[in-house]
Amino acid sequence: MQLECFRGADFSQVSQRARRALGDDVMILHTRALRDDGVPIVEVLAAPAATLEHARARLTADALPTPLRRDNGRPYLIALVGPTGAGKTTTAAKLAVRPGTFGIGRTGLLTIDTYRVGGMEQLATYAELADVPFEVLYDAREIPEALTRLRDCDVVIIDTPGRSPAAADVSDRWRSLLDAIAPDEVHLVLPATIRADIALAAERAYRTSPTHRGATHLVLTKLDEVPAERGVSDLALSMALPTRWITDGQDVPAHLAPSVPRLLRALGLGIDADDSWVAA
Repeated sequence: MQLECFRGADFSQVSQRARRALGDDVMILHTRALRDDGVPIVEVLAAPAATLEHARARLTADALPTPLRRDNGRPYLIALVGPTGAGKTTTAAKLAVRPGTFGIGRTGLLTIDTYRVGGMEQLATYAELADVPFEVLYDAREIPEALTRLRDCDVVIIDTPGRSPAAADVSDRWRSLLDAIAPDEVHLVLPATIRADIALAAERAYRTSPTHRGATHLVLTKLDEVPAERGVSDLALSMALPTRWITDGQDVPAHLAPSVPRLLRALGLGIDADDSWVAA
């Protein structure tokens, strides 16, 4: 995102300089007062309005349908995919058990992660504590009955195995099962600490292919583990996937938040994360 700093004796002078440089519709994001050799000055951080709106549009997902339930009475299905250790299971629990995430809609949990020791037990515990319906799928033949048991839910969160893109044989099996479930949305879950090249490789691995449906959205997790969030926002923009949520800790159901305001705020923090910047 194109951000530029401008300095001058007062805010009026600096904002005029920003308009001359970036256009009359320039967005003044942040401002702060400084001293240069003892002389008070004003510094502003600005961006072209079109750039800011482009970033917002690139990140923003379409609104969830109202009502969530499909015309045939089936719950709205949201699947989480991604590499091992990305935080899919914890994120699934947060989405399913946090009150108000889907308005007044009732949530359910479904897992096809039957490979990882403890994964099912972890989700089952959260589901039991929150009184959320929970199902485990081993085979595509079980899908109709599982969805019938979840028929009172408005939305169902689906957890999937974490696998390296190189594990093609295993990945094809569970992705075929996920395709048979036919989720309405597929969210690629990536940790904020991931290297950009590895993130892009994961995005390519989970793209739509002739045999499998690909990721439709992005979830960034573990924002509490990065020193500054500007890089996280840059990563989100590079992925070209809309995003609804971020997570910034392990607590369930806490540490889940809408993503776009947080990511845009990080983009507006400027060259560094200096607390002296304030909203303009």
